[in-house]
Amino acid sequence: MKKLLLLILLSINFNAFAADYTVKMLNQGTGGVMIFEPAILKINKGDTVNFVATDAAHNSASLPGMIPAGAETWTSELSKDISVTFNIEGLYAYQCTPHSVMAMVGVIQVGENPTNLNEVLSQAESMKAMFVMNKERLIDYISQL
Repeated sequence: MKKLLLLILLSINFNAFAADYTVKMLNQGTGGVMIFEPAILKINKGDTVNFVATDAAHNSASLPGMIPAGAETWTSELSKDISVTFNIEGLYAYQCTPHSVMAMVGVIQVGENPTNLNEVLSQAESMKAMFVMNKERLIDYISQL
């Protein structure tokens, strides 16, 4: 009986304990216009984020050079929901592609140690020049982690 119990415990899929989060893609939210809500998340490895196209003409897309090495990129279609499971620890920055010039961006920290923080900060600093509004939004989000 002990061996059976041990076998069952060892075979448990630990992803069953993973959490799901929802991020809305909005024209207007509590943080302003053209925004993800929430725009800042801290999650654990194995958790899933469901990006919900609450308002039309938005998407969620990982930003090149702003996700951990080895992590999978993602890009949803416009006005379509997408679910992304985060299996590599680090910092992830993402955007709404058609509204990137408005700094419709967000950040997700997976785990406690964002080893790619310096790379993401450097890229975020470079991106400020392309934003026509909310130039400090991405840097502000990262600083809140």
